[in-house]
Amino acid sequence: MIRNLNKLLNFKSFTIRNKKFSYATVSLTEYDHLQTDTESYDVIVIGGGHAGCEAAHAAARMNSKTLLLTHKFETIGQLSCNPSFGGIGKGHLMREIDALDGICARICDISGTHYKILNKRKGPAVWGNRAQIDRVLYKKNMQKELLNTNNLTILAEPVDDLVLIQEPSVLDTVGLKVGGVILESRKLIKSKSVIITTGTFLRASINYGLEVKPAGRMGDQPSVELGNSLEKIGFKMGRLKTGTPPRIDGRTIDYTKLEKKYPDYPPVPFSFLNEKVLVEPEKQLLSYMTHTNQEVAKIIKDTLHLNRHVKEETRGPRYCPSIESKILKFNKDRHQIWLEPEGFDNHVVYPQGMSCTLPGDYQQKMFNKIEGLENAKLIQYG
Repeated sequence: MIRNLNKLLNFKSFTIRNKKFSYATVSLTEYDHLQTDTESYDVIVIGGGHAGCEAAHAAARMNSKTLLLTHKFETIGQLSCNPSFGGIGKGHLMREIDALDGICARICDISGTHYKILNKRKGPAVWGNRAQIDRVLYKKNMQKELLNTNNLTILAEPVDDLVLIQEPSVLDTVGLKVGGVILESRKLIKSKSVIITTGTFLRASINYGLEVKPAGRMGDQPSVELGNSLEKIGFKMGRLKTGTPPRIDGRTIDYTKLEKKYPDYPPVPFSFLNEKVLVEPEKQLLSYMTHTNQEVAKIIKDTLHLNRHVKEETRGPRYCPSIESKILKFNKDRHQIWLEPEGFDNHVVYPQGMSCTLPGDYQQKMFNKIEGLENAKLIQYG
């Protein structure tokens, strides 16, 4: 595992729950003598997405010396897919984290473009806060918050391995605890604890039709070595599938054919600490609604043989069904599409509800069959 530290490692085989695992460890004595050219930390957080930002900020607030490790500094706080927060389930989760002094809800309230309480016609128990976010503004505000957080250091470098310390055995059992991480550069950083928030990056791949490429998300490399290391330790590895829709050039949409969707007045902040959001409702952005139709369904059904995402037997999360899955599962052609602007100062529109992995030319054909999108141009495929 730790290739440049072989002399200090014992490669042993252990049995846990009747299953054998082999991995490299250091004894407590050897660990104490390992030399590093970096500081040691109380907490290391791997990954700079929403969970990583919350974990790093929380650890630092608790006066722990914290290191946040990420592939690239400029992607900290990146809204990888939908530039929004909340919904029926995720909105509740965000509010609960906010009650524990989390930061995502507060950053959301100064970066939002459109706020809405979902399910308002039903009882309060099933209401769900939701906000569309300016993608650039949110990332800028999150990075500013983290850079000004005491006890928090940020380093942009991939993690390859975990350092495991073998503690003295008790009753013939093997006690292991984490002692830090090994970076891609082979540097050792010691830590009392490691929090892994790698999101979609562990040994990840993305699909375009039948084409498969290794990637954590569009334009970013996956975390392959760390995934392999976790498997060697004995963690059960699996694969979930999710998807993202294409992005549309908003200047090519015919909004006169679409149904307008207005934000709430007044908007309800995500954070309990805020009495109002930064952007007044009059200045918030409209969303628009359109629908799929029989022609869209025909293109999907005629191209199933070109779509690995549909053919592959892999479980997916509840919140991200593809349009292909919805057409096949619900046996109807008409499904809602929400056209949501990605920010105040750009023309990119996110078609919520149209996650797909058809080959690119078929995605373009499919979108041009939708009312209001007859002349729309896709600037990024799903």
